[in-house]
Amino acid sequence: MRYTTSTSMVSIDPKHPQPDLLQQAADVIQRDGLVAFPTETVYGLGANALREVAIERIFSAKERPYHDPIIVHIADMDNLHQLAINIPEQAWRLAHAFWPGALTLVLERAPQLPSLLAQGMPTVAVRMPVHPVARELIRYAQVPIAAPSANRFTRPSATSAQHVVEDLFNHVDLILDGGDATIGIESTVIDMTQNPPVILRPGGIPVERIHQVVSEVKWMLHNPKNDDPTPPKSPGMLSKHYSPRAEVLLFEGEASRVIEAMRHKSLELGQDHKSVGVLSTDEEAHFFLETGARVISMGSVNNLEQVAHVLFRAMRVLDNQHVEKILVRGYGKQGLGAAIWDRLVRSADGKIIYVE
Repeated sequence: MRYTTSTSMVSIDPKHPQPDLLQQAADVIQRDGLVAFPTETVYGLGANALREVAIERIFSAKERPYHDPIIVHIADMDNLHQLAINIPEQAWRLAHAFWPGALTLVLERAPQLPSLLAQGMPTVAVRMPVHPVARELIRYAQVPIAAPSANRFTRPSATSAQHVVEDLFNHVDLILDGGDATIGIESTVIDMTQNPPVILRPGGIPVERIHQVVSEVKWMLHNPKNDDPTPPKSPGMLSKHYSPRAEVLLFEGEASRVIEAMRHKSLELGQDHKSVGVLSTDEEAHFFLETGARVISMGSVNNLEQVAHVLFRAMRVLDNQHVEKILVRGYGKQGLGAAIWDRLVRSADGKIIYVE
């Protein structure tokens, strides 16, 4: 049965959060309730990470399967010992390099933590957010906060309070509206229980920066044909994820050929009376203006930070316009391009249209 409640929403200063609002939210956390709050990556759906009943409410509100792990957020480095044991030296190097920030470390779980955080796995995923609202909420609550993205399961992640309302109204007790998330895609996740460590999910910290700190980290892009049947150690590893209601058609190949293929497909779908949306860039949007598609530019092709920032929001805009198909291409697999590609291939349920 889905967790239901009466939802309240308050506006909070994202740089200097008001103490009374932080205490209001902390009281909800301490009563085993759910608080949606902004982080630098996406909005999180937070609950007391030390209380199984509270974690259960996260799964219920999101309608999330229990095998999908939840990241635990801390405010200070000292809190890590409360959550993990046998922490390797490489994990400390990464934490000191990138915390607070968009990096999640998968570690051996401390025995007192609820196993529901990663059912079937002896691990816990931990992150220290840099966003002032997130950091201060954890401090006011005086407990680590379990917080997956604040959206319904498999939907595009919420990057604004309005997205939380769309997916979770009356399923979250309190929403702290701190404006848009700054990065717009989730954290990079590294499994530190393997030697060498393995990047499970590319995200807000590019893989190239990780390698500058721990060069022996292993990583390969998600291959939808080779899904691991074992329970995932990290969220965001399922083949279908981040998906709008519309079907996503993901194109891959040389840019000019891909754009022409997308244009042709848009015209073809229009002739079949299908409502089409295109996620494009400033430089490419004009190719689709005469196709009848609803075109959203996500920024310059040379500014992948901007593309990542608006990706999920753009998907939701097209969903709200009731398009049936969304056409999009990848933007390389270097830097943030890898994280964008990972989100796109999962939003397309692993189906890729290769353009020769």
